[in-house]
Amino acid sequence: MPPHREERGWLLDVVLARGEILLWILFSTGERRPLRASFQPRFYLGAPARELSSIHEKIARMGLPCSLSLTEKRELAEPTPRPVLEVTVASPGAFGPVAASIVRAFPGGALYNCDIDLPRLYLYETGLFPLALCRFISSEEGLVREIRAEDSPFDPGWVIPPLRIMEMAVEEERAGAPGAFPGAIRVTVDGEVRILAGEEPHFLLESLATLLDREDPDLLLTDHGDDLIFPRLARLMGKTGLTLPLHRGEGRNAATKNGRATHSTGAWILSGRWHIDRKNSFAYAECGLEGLLEQSRVTRIPVQSLARSSTGTGITSMQIDRALSEGILVPWRKNEPEEFRSALDLLEGDKGGMVFVPRPGLHDTVCELDFASMYPSIMTSFNISPETVDCPCCPENRVPGTGHTLCTRRDGLIPRVLSPLLEKRARYKELRDRAEDPEEKRRYEQRQGALKWLLVVSFGYLGYKNARFGKVSAHECVTALGREVLLQAKEVAEEEGYALLHGIVDSLWLTKAGMTEEGCRDLAGKISQKTGISINLEGLYRWLRFFPSKGRPDVAASTCYAGVFRSGKIKVRGLACRRSDTPPFVKRVQEEILARLAQAKCRQEYLAVLPEAAALLDDALRALRDGEVRLPELVITKRLSKRPEDYQKSSLIAIVAQERLSRGILTEPGQKIRYIITARQDPDPASRARSWETFSPDHSCDREAYADLLVRSCAPLIEPPPS
Repeated sequence: MPPHREERGWLLDVVLARGEILLWILFSTGERRPLRASFQPRFYLGAPARELSSIHEKIARMGLPCSLSLTEKRELAEPTPRPVLEVTVASPGAFGPVAASIVRAFPGGALYNCDIDLPRLYLYETGLFPLALCRFISSEEGLVREIRAEDSPFDPGWVIPPLRIMEMAVEEERAGAPGAFPGAIRVTVDGEVRILAGEEPHFLLESLATLLDREDPDLLLTDHGDDLIFPRLARLMGKTGLTLPLHRGEGRNAATKNGRATHSTGAWILSGRWHIDRKNSFAYAECGLEGLLEQSRVTRIPVQSLARSSTGTGITSMQIDRALSEGILVPWRKNEPEEFRSALDLLEGDKGGMVFVPRPGLHDTVCELDFASMYPSIMTSFNISPETVDCPCCPENRVPGTGHTLCTRRDGLIPRVLSPLLEKRARYKELRDRAEDPEEKRRYEQRQGALKWLLVVSFGYLGYKNARFGKVSAHECVTALGREVLLQAKEVAEEEGYALLHGIVDSLWLTKAGMTEEGCRDLAGKISQKTGISINLEGLYRWLRFFPSKGRPDVAASTCYAGVFRSGKIKVRGLACRRSDTPPFVKRVQEEILARLAQAKCRQEYLAVLPEAAALLDDALRALRDGEVRLPELVITKRLSKRPEDYQKSSLIAIVAQERLSRGILTEPGQKIRYIITARQDPDPASRARSWETFSPDHSCDREAYADLLVRSCAPLIEPPPS
């Protein structure tokens, strides 16, 4: 065998293992194995130029495993580079200790690029990204000599490599005590389902280990893997002394600690294969596997980390990636306080998005127009970025409704990050609309949806005080221009004879006698031409209902409505079925009522089917009170926002978290926990709810509490609308 070999394959994962960067590759031959990457991460120390030489000498005498050199870099707001000290660390494992030693030695120094996740920093500096199709040369010892990506993260034609997928879920029907082992795990591979009974823990673990060895999955796709399955398997392994080959590359006889997944803040992360919990991943829930992988590629965040990260983390990663590629320093601790302004200035500048509040009611002959990624489009079109706002060189380019100005001489970092996303999303939407195969349409829809969420949060993070590249004044410029654009759109619509029913930030709901799809598209074209921001026809409604707000029945809640497009597609915002903490039974009943109402083609037919919708609610209430609803359908799922002991009030989630803690069940902020309401009005708070993991047939279920919840959720749909 030659000392070096050239191969091709997909980059599945990048991990920090035993102090070095490990690349897991799915080779074009079908083999899966890791390669070690030589990587010397760098960070920077800033200080007055006259002090850098002496700092260099002092660090050199500390004997740290690093090399030092003077170079020039710039911060985002600086027009030109300045001298900084570059610290190149000998190995990834020494990166943290070296940075900590320098921080202690020079507490007044400004550190840059020192707190970036190392696998991510490796991807930034090499230009690689998850699922990149790579060509590389490696040694016999598994050390990467050369590696380069053959595709681009912004290539819309990428394909998912041939992944082996194993699905796992708790089989609630087989649980002795609902929600807890003994019970069963349902394992699915290529459509074949196996039920692993939990009455005999040794048998369950041995059977699961055999399946993992035989199938060797690239992806473990679970339901409640982070909060239920993996914690329970870990406890079973602790009790029996058996292990599972959860990590790829570790045999059945691996030490117990190596046979378990790594747990951190509600996440169980594997090495060599992915674990994605469908119930603990916003990206997967909203955009499916295609969308999750799309976000991973463009953000350069490894798949398992991204699955459990906020979308804001993704857009921040893209900003850091772009900054590093352009030699812009990323500060360790952002320390840019907002400038002092009077209350009048704040009132004038920080008005937020424009909202035209609707009146409660039911309407037909309605169209919805939505600006395509309005705020990101404004940020790119008007060059809004922290360093371009209130620059000294362009005092004449003022933002209407604010005291701010925008630079016209240099392109901002944020527009440079967002432009490729906007272009790629538009391309995916074109491909989706042209595709004839339903599977192909679904794929492009998931991918464009994933990019949509990155674009949505880019605006919020622009004004977030702790964002790496955030600035409140930039945020205010976007909302000011957004208000201007929405007002212009309203004026154009009214000039064309349309009446405004509702408008919020980037969407308009309009009505007009004799409305046609062709006429609405023509209106959208005129608005786009007038504003310079593209607006699209979301659709024409059969009926659309705005629901009254809780405090003021004469005013509708601006983000709570339901409607049915002429295509039959149901659109709902603000109702219980859209909430992740709604019990499955309540969600199902509300969706059944919506489906029945969706058959109505106009206001008159909607009113005619209200009695049938009310009957569905009555049937559900009867089934609930008669005990015909299975307990798993009444489980409430919420995410802990703090430690159990930090809750001050006896809310249901606090009661359950403290119960879990008292029983020794791992309970940390960020985890999702599931519970049943047992006695909502009990004087003893501890009796009001119980964790699903500890619930047993001996415990009661407060069915009247669930009946109240069901009625509150469904009543707005079946109450007669105002005339």
